[in-house]
Amino acid sequence: MPVFDEKQEELEHYETMMGVPRGRLAVTLDMITDAMALVGQHGVYCQSQRWPGKPVMDIQIIMNSLTGAKELIQSVMQGLKDGGSKTGQSLSKG
Repeated sequence: MPVFDEKQEELEHYETMMGVPRGRLAVTLDMITDAMALVGQHGVYCQSQRWPGKPVMDIQIIMNSLTGAKELIQSVMQGLKDGGSKTGQSLSKG
């Protein structure tokens, strides 16, 4: 799997610090954050004509989806840290 080769050092670092599941999720969060930065940069150049100063609608939708994905991953990581007891509760909050 290419992502495991590409992110090998980061995976080893986080998996050692946090365990395999939480370490992989931490690397996933980093990747999503990087994607958000790239989309945000693109949003600077693709401004909405309807709402000046805001990115076009597709960029807003992508950013909202990535933000939601990060929140879900963070809730799973917290549930794993807490021993899995709060994972179900986190899902019912949304």
